[in-house]
Amino acid sequence: MSIRVDGVSKSYSAYPALNRVSLSVANGEFVALLGPSCSGKTTLLRILAGLEVPEHGRVWFGHEDVTFAKPASRGIGFVFQHYALFGHMTAAQNIAFGLDVMPGASRPSRSAIAERVEQLLELVQLPGLGSRYPNQLSGGQRQRIALARALARDPRILLLDEPLGALDAKVRRELRDALRKIHDELGLTSIFVTHDHEEAFGLADRVAILNIGGIEQFASPAEIQGAPASEFVRNFLA
Repeated sequence: MSIRVDGVSKSYSAYPALNRVSLSVANGEFVALLGPSCSGKTTLLRILAGLEVPEHGRVWFGHEDVTFAKPASRGIGFVFQHYALFGHMTAAQNIAFGLDVMPGASRPSRSAIAERVEQLLELVQLPGLGSRYPNQLSGGQRQRIALARALARDPRILLLDEPLGALDAKVRRELRDALRKIHDELGLTSIFVTHDHEEAFGLADRVAILNIGGIEQFASPAEIQGAPASEFVRNFLA
């Protein structure tokens, strides 16, 4: 599913979080939104998710204008930085949650949900751990469960808000590789927010570098490293 953001602006009180931002993401592309704190990257991700509504501009998924569409109707999966798992539910129950709450007519059967959960546990390399509770899992395992939950309803687009930020360096590298592999296997369009340029360049096909609510450069990692578009980009990468 392709994504087009056209002249999107958003402010909080007097603070301009995004200022006429435009970008296009191709179907199946992995794009990182990279920048320092308060650069607008998380606000842009939340607008794509439908968790925020822009004051100006439009958002398109394919040929569909989703600017004011509800999050549940957008066909997205969202992975948060701090897992957001339900502590009273097992890993399997967390993964199945989005399927369990579907309206009766569209909800899969219990056996189909159980089969889907097992498929996702295999996909995120945690087979056999479905009966464990979040407090019985490591940070990396919890984030893999959060990823599996986001994939349960076959989203067209995967949105990831600094999902590796709370993990140590070794686990971050392992999960980064797993994320890219899953993205390629499933043919998703993925948008990944990070403040770590090594992480962005190691994962993404293209990187959008944001600063004070605008995009300084949107290009491949090799192009950005070889020809920074501004003094800000040069200093940020240094």
